[in-house]
Parts: sequence; C-alpha cells; structure tokens
Amino acid sequence: MPDMLGLSVAPVLAVSLILGLLVGSFINVVIYRLPRQLAATWRRDSQEFLEIEPDSEAVPEPLNVVFPASHCPQCGAPIKAIQNIPLLSYLLLRGRCAHCRAAISLQYPLVELVSGLLTVMVVYQFGLTATTALALLFSWSLLALTGIDFNEQILPDGITLPLLWLGLLVNVNGLFTSLDSAVIGAAAGYLSLWSVFWLFKLVTGKEGMGHGDFKLLAALGAWMGWQQLLLIVLLSSLVGAVVGLLMVILLGRDRQIPIPFGPYLAAAGWIALLWGETLITSYLTLF
Repeated sequence: MPDMLGLSVAPVLAVSLILGLLVGSFINVVIYRLPRQLAATWRRDSQEFLEIEPDSEAVPEPLNVVFPASHCPQCGAPIKAIQNIPLLSYLLLRGRCAHCRAAISLQYPLVELVSGLLTVMVVYQFGLTATTALALLFSWSLLALTGIDFNEQILPDGITLPLLWLGLLVNVNGLFTSLDSAVIGAAAGYLSLWSVFWLFKLVTGKEGMGHGDFKLLAALGAWMGWQQLLLIVLLSSLVGAVVGLLMVILLGRDRQIPIPFGPYLAAAGWIALLWGETLITSYLTLF
C-alpha cells in the first residue's frame, strides 16, 4: 500500500481525481493555444527575416495559455465559470456552446477524464510523496504533448526540452534511476531515433518521423534511464502499428497520410515509469 500519510485511501484518490480534472481543463487550453502561439511567432519571425511588412488587418490577436479568457472558438462568446466545470459542464450543455449551440469537441471532456484517471493512478502508485508531484508533472506534460501531436503533428520544444532537463535533474540523487543511466538514456534515446530517421531517409528518400520524436524519447530516457528504452520503443511501435492498421482497415485512412508517433511514445513512457520494472521482470521470469 502506498504511503498516504495516514489518510484514508478513498478520500485521497477522490481529491486526486478532482485535481486531475482541473489540470486536464488547463491542458486543453495548452493543446489548443500553444500551437497557434508558435505559428504566430514563426510568422512574425519569418516576416522580420524577409523584411516583409505584416498586413495590419491580418495581425492575429495576442494569444497565450493565459490570455485571452476562455471563449467559444466558433462565436467568440466568453465561457462563464459555471460553464467551465470539467466533465460536468460538457454533460449539462450536452456537448454544445451555450451561446451559439455549436458542437464542442469531444477532445475536451476526454482530456479532462484521462488527466483525472492518470492523476489517480500516479497517486495510488507513489502515495503522497515528492515523487508523486514529479510523476504528475511528467504525466500531465505527456498528455499535453499527446494532444498537440495528435492534432498538429508537432512536439513543441517548449515542453519536450524542459521535460528532458527536468528528468536529468530529478535523477541527480537517483530518484527514478541513477544519474549515469539517465544521461546515457537521454543520449541513447535521441540518437536511436535520429539514426532510424536518417537510415529511412537514405533508403526511401522520405522523412519517416519528426525531430520532436527524438527529443521526446531523449526525455523519457532521462527520466527512466537507458534500461527502459527498449521497452518504450517496443510498446510504442506495437501499439502504433496496431492502431495504424485498424485505421486503414476500419476507417479507410490513406496509408500515405502520416500518423503521429508522439502519442504512442508518450503512452509507452508513462507505462514504463509506473510499471516498467515489473514488466521487464515479468518478461525475464517468463522466458
């Protein structure tokens, strides 16, 4: 039983669920706004580099994860606090904007629910400890990356690189793995996918994955060490292959349309953080 500081497990997990739902609501904001913020920055930098005067009528409204306040992306109506309660508001509004009745993406309650469940599972696994706080930050970051990569096929450096450096820092005292293992894991994680990328490009002339995947696997290696990398790659590749095949067969998805690999890396990395040692031990015992 994890250390709950003498508190009953059920209330702790209930509070954890509420916390996860609230954080999930913020993660939705990050998933929606961060790519648009990056696109605006890239456009401005490109115009400055090319010495192009921006069209005053095309200048986008300043946007970040804090400003402006939450509003409907269809009609622009502000979302009241009572309309922004995780999961509950979506159900009460029947999945539609209270002002214009436009459909609200299922992504919003889904991300909130997943965030809540991840939070409960991390708290149950590690208890009320400092390790839990770091594992939650790790989990929420992976969820944000999953949503962004699924929607936009990018893994922002603003999340992957801090996650990598934080992984090295938390292992200075060997929290999840030794520092030597974390450093080697970060380097091996990056170089392994970098090598696959260039080998695939030399053979086919095409780019098989984005550079963000290298950085994400490097971050996972920094958190869990090089010993977990093979498990992470195998799990992510297996799930990615199955999902991709099902999308082609059942949904008729064009095989030429790229499938983001980041969500599968993130899911495999999260599983490895919580149960990686158990899975490896069970495999070795079985075979």
